[in-house]
This record gives sequence, C-alpha cells and structure tokens, in this order.
Amino acid sequence: MGDFRISKIENLVISELSQLVEESKTDGFRFLERLVNDYNEGTNTFSEHGESLYGVYNENNSLIAVGGLNNDPLSNDTQVGRLRRFYVGKEYRRKAIGTLLLRQIIYEAKNYYRVLVLNTDTKQAANFYRAYGFEESEAYPGSTHLLNLGYEK
Repeated sequence: MGDFRISKIENLVISELSQLVEESKTDGFRFLERLVNDYNEGTNTFSEHGESLYGVYNENNSLIAVGGLNNDPLSNDTQVGRLRRFYVGKEYRRKAIGTLLLRQIIYEAKNYYRVLVLNTDTKQAANFYRAYGFEESEAYPGSTHLLNLGYEK
C-alpha cells in the first residue's frame, strides 16, 4: 500500500475532484456532482461551525477519496451532524482508505455533535457503516443510519 495523507479541505479546487466526480457518475451516483454545484453556489461549503470537508490524497498528491461533515440540514437539533458526500475512488477501495476517512470524520464529529447520521441506498455502503458502529435507523429525517457519539453540549 502506498503513502496516503488525509487533509481538511479549506478551499475546494474543483479540478482536483473531477476524476472522482466522473467515476461516481459512471457508478450511478450524483452526490459528488451536487458537492461541486453546492460548493460553487455557496449553498454548502462545509464552513459552518462543526462542519468540515476532508480529502485523502495518494503519493502523487491526487485526490482519491472525499467525505464531509455538516450540521444536519434536515434536523432542528444542533447536536446532530450528517456525514455527506463520502466517496472512495474504485482503485482505492478495500485498502482501508474509507476507514481512514471515516475515522477522521467521526473523530471530528465527536467535538460538536451527539449523533452522526447518514443516508445510503446501497447494501455495500450500509455494511461498511455498520462495521463502524452505525445502526440502521430512520429516527432522523432523511437518514438511514446513525451513530451515537456521546457528546453533550
């Protein structure tokens, strides 16, 4: 396995994401395209209190995975965070890249939220999240899974 680094993305360079966007569209997913559109429009730049966007880069400094943490826009509870726009490039799956990224986001989320929710519609993703403690739940609007973080403001 090569050298990988995870970094908080303070200013998204759209061109760095283009390969992942195209790959995800080929896979039938549009959420990275929404990430780009929302970022360009300023509607979601992962810059509110408690929010962050992370990227994983390979030894050539190419972006190979991305994942974000938002205040849950579908909940009025400020202690609910939402995992969003999580994608690992095909070539880098099953190499612990997703684990690295998810653990970083959960670590960050514990500083701000009591619960982390997400929405997925694939069995493979659901199995991945369950392996890291997420429970299937529709307790929060627009979510399929949640993870209790134990944080209380």
